[in-house]
Amino acid sequence: MSFFKKLFGSNKLSTPVDLSVLHCDVHSHFIPAIDDGSKSVENSVEMIRHFYNQGYKKIITTPHIMGDFYRNTPENILGGLEKVKHQLKAEGMPIEMEAAAEYYIDYDFEQKIGAEKLLTFGNNYVLVEISYVNEPDNLDRILFKLQTSGYKVVLAHPERYPFWFNNKDVFQALCDKGIFLQLNINSLTGYYGPQTKKIAEMLIDKQLIRFLGSDCHHVGHIELLKQVVYVPHLKKLVESGYLLNTTL
Repeated sequence: MSFFKKLFGSNKLSTPVDLSVLHCDVHSHFIPAIDDGSKSVENSVEMIRHFYNQGYKKIITTPHIMGDFYRNTPENILGGLEKVKHQLKAEGMPIEMEAAAEYYIDYDFEQKIGAEKLLTFGNNYVLVEISYVNEPDNLDRILFKLQTSGYKVVLAHPERYPFWFNNKDVFQALCDKGIFLQLNINSLTGYYGPQTKKIAEMLIDKQLIRFLGSDCHHVGHIELLKQVVYVPHLKKLVESGYLLNTTL
């Protein structure tokens, strides 16, 4: 039995989901050699080509900013973006590229709020992530601080935080506070584990997802993206009318 047959079983669409209707991918790591994503400009272009061939018109790439690990700045992120855009133009690939960031909620990040302009996308959306080990004690305070500073907060891949697997009410509570939830498309393949897949499906069923992103780091993710288009829950999400990707 092939890997992908094991992954999806018999519950597979006969016609792939058309991801071009999304228009824009909102979460990826295509700025070369600054985090755990792309290793080179050539590597970035190779991955972006997949999105272009899928009919995407725009990529908003979001490198990590983490106080104790990836100490990236707007300057080196935007500088790297220009290198990628230059290569895309040289190769005749007319896809729009922007950069924001995936901010890790930690002490350093909290100090940035109100003290400097954060990298955002669309209508002042800021993408944040949290620890996979435990929910930050100050999460509610930081989210509120971001909102009162004028930001629209997008929480990256909420389906991947294990401490919420048995606390499903937290997702509705976050949405009720005005937090936007961004699902990783490959969570629907089981790539991050069966529990993550289950939570992803639940969030789609409850109509809580507002952004769909690839969180693409490497070509291995591209291979999964070629298969996830046959997943029924992806079709349900794309056709739900709740996604905001097309507004960016």
